[in-house]
Amino acid sequence: MPKSNGTVTAPEEQEEIENDTVKRIVIQGYPGAFHDVAARLYYSNSKVEIIPADWFDNVVEKVEDPGQADVGLMAIENTLGGGMLENYKLINKSNLHITGEIYLRIVQNLMALPGQKISDLKEVHSHYMAIRQCKAFFKKYPHIKLVETLDTALSAKNIRDNQLQGIGAIASSLAAEKYELNLLAKSIETNKKNFTRFLVLQHQYFSGNDLTQVDKATISFTTAHAPGSLNKVLSVLAAYNISLSKIQSVPIVGRNWEYMFFADIIAENAMSLDQALRAVRPICNNLKVLGMYQQGKHF
Repeated sequence: MPKSNGTVTAPEEQEEIENDTVKRIVIQGYPGAFHDVAARLYYSNSKVEIIPADWFDNVVEKVEDPGQADVGLMAIENTLGGGMLENYKLINKSNLHITGEIYLRIVQNLMALPGQKISDLKEVHSHYMAIRQCKAFFKKYPHIKLVETLDTALSAKNIRDNQLQGIGAIASSLAAEKYELNLLAKSIETNKKNFTRFLVLQHQYFSGNDLTQVDKATISFTTAHAPGSLNKVLSVLAAYNISLSKIQSVPIVGRNWEYMFFADIIAENAMSLDQALRAVRPICNNLKVLGMYQQGKHF
């Protein structure tokens, strides 16, 4: 399997495709975006069709309609920016389940039309987050204006489609490949340990056979509005030898100073997770299992 950070390259000997069915994957962004890179790595043994969506709620809408897509991929947290609470809330309100995850190191690259040099560039376009991640690099090039756009890959596509001279883009090397742009500088991001975690969203839970690989769950819950309520929940999880890898709170609209919690929990296997969740349910309000899945790989 490729060990990539923005480049998806085919091995010399292609692995056998699982089947001839094309998996329709909705991503936020456009072909060549980091969501696209993560999707192709996660489904490296499958044929995929990438379906773009402008916003994360569009991802949920498309996956909820079986006629439009089979699966969705959604960023949920980043080592620099933290958790994306709005995405947790979108999943919680949806009819979808988390069935997997993947961690991708975000490598940003500067690209432009063939024949262009950095000295030729007047502007560089990209998503605001990509620009933030690369500002230190551009201090060496004060003549370049940084322009925020909707998407990294869309910025690269716009340069190709309109043959924009003097304009560069910050995006993945997959975007450069797709839109026939030259890489002027590789890995220009300041932080070289920047990972984004992506969740795989589908209608169905794992099948019985797949449950043998399950060791992680994402849950949402509320507690009684009383001292020590959250501590009781965490104590029960600890008693069942459950590792709490993440917990975040969001305010409950209309109930001042009360919160919903989103948590990722890890156990040895699916049975241990199930036992812990059964034990903790009586002391939680509105406990919902958003997904049970196998811990994701890092690329």
